[in-house]
Amino acid sequence: MFALDKQGSNTMSSPIEIPLSDGKGTIRGYCDDKFRSVLDAFIVNFEDREEQGASVCFNVEGETVVNLWGGQMHPRQASEWQEDTMSVVHSVTKAAVSICAHILICEGKLDLQAKVSDYWPEFSQQSKEDVTVAMMLNHSAGLAAIRRPIREGGFLDWDYMVQRLAEEEPLWKPGTRNGYHMSTFGWTVGELVRRTSGLSLGDYFRTRVAEPLGLDFHIGLPESEHHRVSRILRWTPKKGELVSPYTVALMQSKESLQYIALLNNGKFKTDAPESYLCQYGAGGGIANGKGMAGMFKPFANGGEGFVDKVGLERMQAASVITHEDLTLVSPTKFSLGFMLSMDNRHRESGALETIIMGKHAFGHAGAGGSVGFADTECHLGFGYSMNKMGAGILLNERGQSLVDETYRCLGYSTNEPGYWIK
Repeated sequence: MFALDKQGSNTMSSPIEIPLSDGKGTIRGYCDDKFRSVLDAFIVNFEDREEQGASVCFNVEGETVVNLWGGQMHPRQASEWQEDTMSVVHSVTKAAVSICAHILICEGKLDLQAKVSDYWPEFSQQSKEDVTVAMMLNHSAGLAAIRRPIREGGFLDWDYMVQRLAEEEPLWKPGTRNGYHMSTFGWTVGELVRRTSGLSLGDYFRTRVAEPLGLDFHIGLPESEHHRVSRILRWTPKKGELVSPYTVALMQSKESLQYIALLNNGKFKTDAPESYLCQYGAGGGIANGKGMAGMFKPFANGGEGFVDKVGLERMQAASVITHEDLTLVSPTKFSLGFMLSMDNRHRESGALETIIMGKHAFGHAGAGGSVGFADTECHLGFGYSMNKMGAGILLNERGQSLVDETYRCLGYSTNEPGYWIK
């Protein structure tokens, strides 16, 4: 814990309660005075950046130093965001799935260089016999989308989706390119978790990660907890508003990879009770800032109990760097299952294609702006969730401003190289 000397300053033992203007709700929680500017940025998000409801939490060297929440749940729910409110965190779920895979790798149950068909024999169809576990994790397996229509409700049926992926022909020769496996990642990697652990993806994550760490992070949320979930306010483009090349490609053609990767989904509804219950590992995780920060805490501090030293290096080492991801149509940088710092600010819509963390950070952004990550250099576990989506697939100014202020408070001086340095 960071010691405080200033008389009357907010500390982790002094609750914060700050009313927002115009009935937007109240900011509550705790904030070490060292990180006061993070609180200020959180308030600005509501007052100036149209934040609806959100939470941000992070720990440093294992100690929670900021845990803030505020605003409103979805207007139809007519309730303020509470400490235990959660929301769908979209692709941050991929980080949870990847953590499961890396634990199994360190336990010797899963081999990165092994063929997927060694664990999943049915997968070796349609020129996929040489796809490796590593290719599944780094988005180079060629299964970024399924071409033929998914039957209605298909995303809710694990066995159906796994069979469809086993039967699918790759969109490119596996291992030669990468394209973000936007909706398929949870089944491609999740089925490996299921086959090597003997448990469903959601059950393995719950028993091996979430319960030992006391996390409010769920891949498959029990019905008894559905009342705590804020529905999502989706982003819709406004005339003249800047959009990413990914969005342009999606809107131009229903035949595009971008369109089928996102919308060939069997009429999947993010905010339906059956969707909360299913184990949609690519984007159906339900959590809050505290849950995400807590998930990354052990990996920011050596990984003990989950992965060894080599395993932790694998989680943060770049595996694929490309000038143009085939799905996202932008430069990307991934380790084995995690996003690394990606600086596309030089591009016309760069703010919508960017996530800037530390040089040694790894984690994941979720569509609309949520984010969770670990930084092994400053021992930071970070999480931000919200219910009003922004325009990009990666971060936007709301989440990035919180990340930026956190690094400044930790003594980092600039992110000019594309990541934060001291």
